[in-house]
Amino acid sequence: MKMRSLLYGMAFAVVILVVLLLVLGVNFQSPNAVQGAALYNPAGEVVVKGTVQEIQEFDCPVSEGELGSHLLLKTADGIMLVHLAPVRIVTSQNLTFAPGDQIEVIGAKVRVAGKNGLIAREITRGNESMIFRDRTGKLLITQ
Repeated sequence: MKMRSLLYGMAFAVVILVVLLLVLGVNFQSPNAVQGAALYNPAGEVVVKGTVQEIQEFDCPVSEGELGSHLLLKTADGIMLVHLAPVRIVTSQNLTFAPGDQIEVIGAKVRVAGKNGLIAREITRGNESMIFRDRTGKLLITQ
């Protein structure tokens, strides 16, 4: 009986420890996980033209764990996921996109979560130009 009580007590202590670590915001990701500007490779920069098919928001390493804004862009080569910036930045700058928008994206090719995509540095829509990052991939808009 004492052994069973000891095992239950140890299991309870482990559960409490894990809950405390999660509440305190301990990050269990690998310290070597590449995020944000570190994913941007200027040598992989391309210009892509296409039509916005869909706007998506989801947690993304390009947005450094924040909720990120993304576009599904229909190009001559197929559908491409375009990583814009954290939602809070896109919203604060009143940047909006809609399905059917014809855009040109300058950005770096990237592979995130096993999928090919593009980290947007600059987007042009008609006469409007939106610059998200400098040439190294660092966000310029940080509100």
